[in-house]
Amino acid sequence: MWMPRSLLTVATLALVAAFARPAAGVPRFADTRPGAMPVDVELVLAVDVSYSMDPDEQALQREGYVTALRSKEFLQALREGANAKIAVTYIEWAGQFDQKVIVPWRLIEGPESADAVAAELAAAPYRRASRTSISGGLQFAKGLFDGSGYRGLRRVIDVSGDGANNAGLPVVQVRDEVLAAGITVNGLPLMLKRPNPGTMDIENLDVYYEDCVIGGRGAFVIPVRERSQFVEATRTKLVLEVAGREPPRRLLKASADRPRISCTIGEKMWQDRWGGYDFR
Repeated sequence: MWMPRSLLTVATLALVAAFARPAAGVPRFADTRPGAMPVDVELVLAVDVSYSMDPDEQALQREGYVTALRSKEFLQALREGANAKIAVTYIEWAGQFDQKVIVPWRLIEGPESADAVAAELAAAPYRRASRTSISGGLQFAKGLFDGSGYRGLRRVIDVSGDGANNAGLPVVQVRDEVLAAGITVNGLPLMLKRPNPGTMDIENLDVYYEDCVIGGRGAFVIPVRERSQFVEATRTKLVLEVAGREPPRRLLKASADRPRISCTIGEKMWQDRWGGYDFR
């Protein structure tokens, strides 16, 4: 989905926060224990650390989230929530069984706690690993809500990555299980490099994310095509997720009777290259 840079400006963020209407729907909760703290959203930031992400991209990705958490737009959206609190956790994923919590569930209720989470994230070491299992990342993220200690009006998994699913269960199968639990999945596909058969990159990664990865109430994709867009795109995404507002129409998931791209394209590329694929 093509998107002009004007959509990623601070002015647009302000308009979205001020005028967009709240998304409709009945909230569903995972952690219903009496001691769970009410928050506006429980947010899992799930980022790709597969080898296709070069060190510069990893640093840019991390910087985007750190900067967004400290931004005035994010803090304004936080203050305007019903509870003026959110819970967030940051995880990294690669292969089917390779997921790691980098920042556990943290409460953000103002500038000090936002800065503390940003500092914790900035200080975490970098790592890289093999394969790209979006399905594995989604499965892992889904399980984090049950014992989060928070009761969110909304639950969101925010997936960023630069490739298609090529390990683990089919991504649509797992995505649908996540959506059935009342969780929204948003996407930040990184399209900074030209597709390269050597790294199994694909054309139209934004379309793949739209049709095969995201879903749920108000789900949206913000593709990043230039390095200069990353910080602003991440901030836009966090503001929309925290504010609980319906995104501008052109950011919303496109409606289609069937996927415009094969949702098993990554698995097929792996099979063609290595001669086999194990859907487990």
